[in-house]
Amino acid sequence: MPPFQTKFAVPLSCENCVRDPVIFSRWTDGQSGIHKVNASLADQTVWVEGTAAPSTIAAAIQTTGRDVILRGTGASDAAAVCILQTHSARVTNKVRGLARMIQVSPSLTVVDLTTRGLSPGTYWATIRETGNISSGAASTGGIWGALKSVSGWKSPPRDARGLLGTVTVGRNGLGSVFLDRPVQIWEMIGRGMVVSRQADGKLSPDDADVLVGVIARSAGIWDNDKTVCSCSGKTLWQERKEVTDGGML
Repeated sequence: MPPFQTKFAVPLSCENCVRDPVIFSRWTDGQSGIHKVNASLADQTVWVEGTAAPSTIAAAIQTTGRDVILRGTGASDAAAVCILQTHSARVTNKVRGLARMIQVSPSLTVVDLTTRGLSPGTYWATIRETGNISSGAASTGGIWGALKSVSGWKSPPRDARGLLGTVTVGRNGLGSVFLDRPVQIWEMIGRGMVVSRQADGKLSPDDADVLVGVIARSAGIWDNDKTVCSCSGKTLWQERKEVTDGGML
């Protein structure tokens, strides 16, 4: 897999945080696929180059006691994001997953998928024919690029373009996986993404273990320098607290 860059906002207090390679290695201890780490004290940012999943790097930085916010991945027009929600009326915090997509070559996109609050088990992650989520996953159509089937598949054909793969959710309700697929970012924008126990077939909008969202463009590594929102006047750390309190990963 070709390497890509990821930019994080990280609270940095002194030059030692920026210059000391030991600190960097502590942040990313045990994480394979990290080729280079750079930081800026003035901008309070850290850049990581490699093939490691952004969510894995963020989790490693957080274990050192620092907060972290992903600010951008990949080149301009080569990144996308999908906020995954349940449509079940029985669930208060609807947001239960997040998928970050980065196109790392002309024919390869990687997907960094994390979930929480789901029942233990194995789930399929799929890209759907449409982005219509008015009835949850049920209105998104079939799997993108798959042949039609009246009964649906529990294990659909591997050549379906929208078949990303599976994610395993543990007893703690958490799941994460780093997948890749031979597709381009622009082809997925506006399509629905579904995480469910069965890959295709009838998907109930009241099933709390069925997640759905619409894929949207995301900032590349140099596309997001905002530190204060021009609309609300809130800092990115204040905004982060609000969205995490609402269930965002």
